[in-house]
Amino acid sequence: MADTCICPHTTQGDKHTMEHKERAYTDREYKNIKQREREVIADMLEQLKNSKDKRYLFKDKHVVTDIKDALNYSAEHHGDLPLFKQKYSSKLPYQEISFRRVLEDVNALGTALIDLGLKNTHIGVIGRNSAEWGESYLAVIGGVGVVVPLDRELNEDELHQLTIKGELSAVLTMNKKYYEMFKNIKAAGDTGLRYVICAELDDDEDAENGLLSWKQLREKGRKMVWNGNRSYIDARIINTDLAAILFTSGTTGVSKGVMLSHRNLLLDTILVQSMFEARPGDTCFSVLPMHHAYECTATFLSCVYSGASIAFARGLKYIRKDILEAKPTIMLAVPIIIENFYNKIMRSLHDQVSDKILLKLLLEKTEEAHIRIRFPKKVRNSIKAVFGGELRAIISGGAAIDGKILDFFTDLDINAMQGYGLSECSPIVALNPDKKKYLKNSSAGHLMPFVECKIEGKDENGIGEICFRGPVIMMGYYKDPERTAEVLDPDGWFHTGDLGYLDRDNYVFITGRKKNVIIAANGKNVFPEELEGYLLGCPYISECMVWGGDTDPSSPWNGICATVRLDEEAVAGKLGEGYTDEQAEALIEAEVDKINEKSPRFKKIAHIIIRKREFDKTTGLKIRRFVEDNKRA
Repeated sequence: MADTCICPHTTQGDKHTMEHKERAYTDREYKNIKQREREVIADMLEQLKNSKDKRYLFKDKHVVTDIKDALNYSAEHHGDLPLFKQKYSSKLPYQEISFRRVLEDVNALGTALIDLGLKNTHIGVIGRNSAEWGESYLAVIGGVGVVVPLDRELNEDELHQLTIKGELSAVLTMNKKYYEMFKNIKAAGDTGLRYVICAELDDDEDAENGLLSWKQLREKGRKMVWNGNRSYIDARIINTDLAAILFTSGTTGVSKGVMLSHRNLLLDTILVQSMFEARPGDTCFSVLPMHHAYECTATFLSCVYSGASIAFARGLKYIRKDILEAKPTIMLAVPIIIENFYNKIMRSLHDQVSDKILLKLLLEKTEEAHIRIRFPKKVRNSIKAVFGGELRAIISGGAAIDGKILDFFTDLDINAMQGYGLSECSPIVALNPDKKKYLKNSSAGHLMPFVECKIEGKDENGIGEICFRGPVIMMGYYKDPERTAEVLDPDGWFHTGDLGYLDRDNYVFITGRKKNVIIAANGKNVFPEELEGYLLGCPYISECMVWGGDTDPSSPWNGICATVRLDEEAVAGKLGEGYTDEQAEALIEAEVDKINEKSPRFKKIAHIIIRKREFDKTTGLKIRRFVEDNKRA
């Protein structure tokens, strides 16, 4: 499907205005623009409905023009259903906040922010996943200015730099920890920060100096709305305007401000649901930080659009307890979280199911054969109970995962699928469809509607750089035309830096990252991700990072190296509780020897470092490859 231009403003790179400005349209001009937006999106959804691609399973989608319109629609049609489910205390059950109440809160907060003089400014949001975070995001994007979700794992110096780089006029903090940081940043006097607003303050600390209570601000706005103030409710939104700036904090260590329009975010939210659908009555379990594009679009904004609910986990250490209480139907997660569930389930299964069945499931099953292993109902129910008993779907994203793990859950009647995206793509561009016959979990997913893909610079195996074009591709990097031009060409193709290929059914397969490729002594390319996949197939390894050692043949660190962390429970199960470091090292080396036996000489792993400490990771739980310490024990 080809993309369709919806308004006279270009949406690519530095050709588009870098600032959010409400244009001086007449009422008639604005009405015509919104009507045109609606017509174009309606036409796209009609094309989707008429598509012959059977992998687009869910084609009936309602027409909205932007995220604010999506919230208004859901409040009107699903007003009494909960959008947010949140625990305010470990002793209290999940509290529900309805779509109708969220809309009232958002209108109140947005009105108050405009009253502070923040119209058309950049406003940061930072802190724990919460209803307050969601309402803050929706309030800013729905008629105040540009929302800038900030990584809650960054230190004060890093946040200071992003405050300058993102030109923040205000920041909404969910926790006092970040409130104190931004008070210091504001006091430094070298930023444009005017307001620091905290959800954990009951009262304003210093209103004259812009240190405000989020709760008090929202209540002030509520009174203004009651008194007839419609400055926010009637705010004009053009869906090709800048809506959000996402500062990447990926494994390269270089932070870039990804600019996304209202249209980018809206269409990614809608189109991803052509292959997987959240519905009113569903509960999505929110584990990943909401500032991540993946969690924000695929969980949060998808719930806003679809009428589903989002239940917030209180943190990684509370996942198991919270999931039992929330009883979600859908969970989005990164591989490490899914793998942890899988490993613990597999260990418990050894007590319930014969090794013969497990071996058949894990070793003999192939995608082509579509072998279906039926565990006894009692076993299936006991596994589902780990997730609260209602889970029907798991979606993995953020990094590659072994397709056999996802197939395992699918065989237990929990459809598990893998998707692929980047912040620059709003973020999702490919997803495996929510139907067993169309799952190819060895792939990163099937192309979304209206997204084109090409493979540039193919080698003899058909592998090259994966490029995408379509309505979900970013506007560019904020005030960085040079780096925008490096990845976004004049024809609108976004060059991902990922290497892979596209099969004849339009499924994307990723073989590695262009910047991560190790050049072997014979000049051939080695993809560390491939070797990491083999290592993670070892039951005694929980995490790993493969990297290139010295190129000097005389160096003791010549060749391919791997830093690994042990699954200590699995190692203890093999060697006994009192195992020594030497025994663990011998066990891992034996496993690596098995991998090397099947690999050509230039791909063999030469050195193993067993690491007992946590890896330095992004908040998306990806290991940072550029951090030298991650190569050490």
